[in-house]
Amino acid sequence: MADTQKWSDLTARMGSGAAMVAIGLLGIWLGGHIFHLLVALICGLMVWELVGILRPGVRHVQLQMGVLTGLAVFLAIYLPVGFALPLLLAPALIGFGHLTENRTIFMSFTVMILLAGYGMMQVRDDMGFGWLMWLVLVVVVTDVVGYFAGRYFGGPKFWPAVSPKKTWAGTGAGWAGAALVGLLFSFNTGVGIQLVGISVAISMASQMGDIAESGMKRQMGVKDSSNLIPGHGGLMDRFDGMLGASLFLLIIGQFIGFPPGLG
Repeated sequence: MADTQKWSDLTARMGSGAAMVAIGLLGIWLGGHIFHLLVALICGLMVWELVGILRPGVRHVQLQMGVLTGLAVFLAIYLPVGFALPLLLAPALIGFGHLTENRTIFMSFTVMILLAGYGMMQVRDDMGFGWLMWLVLVVVVTDVVGYFAGRYFGGPKFWPAVSPKKTWAGTGAGWAGAALVGLLFSFNTGVGIQLVGISVAISMASQMGDIAESGMKRQMGVKDSSNLIPGHGGLMDRFDGMLGASLFLLIIGQFIGFPPGLG
């Protein structure tokens, strides 16, 4: 019975996960306006979920902030950086006036969502399909390998007060999986072995995004950000790692240059 309960969510998780992978791959492959629209939709829905957590029951505010976020992300990628940045920060400040509490949480997560979405579009537009796939694969492998290793090996919890299901075994396995992705890409792109270390750092950033969202949900007393995705909860539950990874890459790219060793 214990083993059955341990894997009880696997069927729904794999089914909805396969659908997300198919949609995501198609959007990444097509790129351009289609990918921009997909990212804008995802970002808008995540802020819609966020407002629902922080100010439940006020649906018109959820809708307004979701639409505003989606529009800001979509328009920002077509503007020079000097104009894109204030546009990306505007929804966080506008939403501040709609919330009577939890304003710091709202602004922090909204800015992260907006900048991460912008960062993903920038990677696809400027570096192409392959490098965005590297970023996505690092996050996905971190999550999948960590999920199965944690469920199979169990052991000490990583941070039980915030995320009771995460173990050190799953966390470390996620780093190892990310390192393997980095190694394979280093062979095929000519960027050098340093991509392994960068991939592990991206993996850690994705786990930090996951932990941040788990901590926020625990503070607000909710289990899932929404019920949009069977087996996964909401979009924030699924893309929290991608938020951390994309935002981290956007930041470090300004300091170390990316891709490393090219150009």
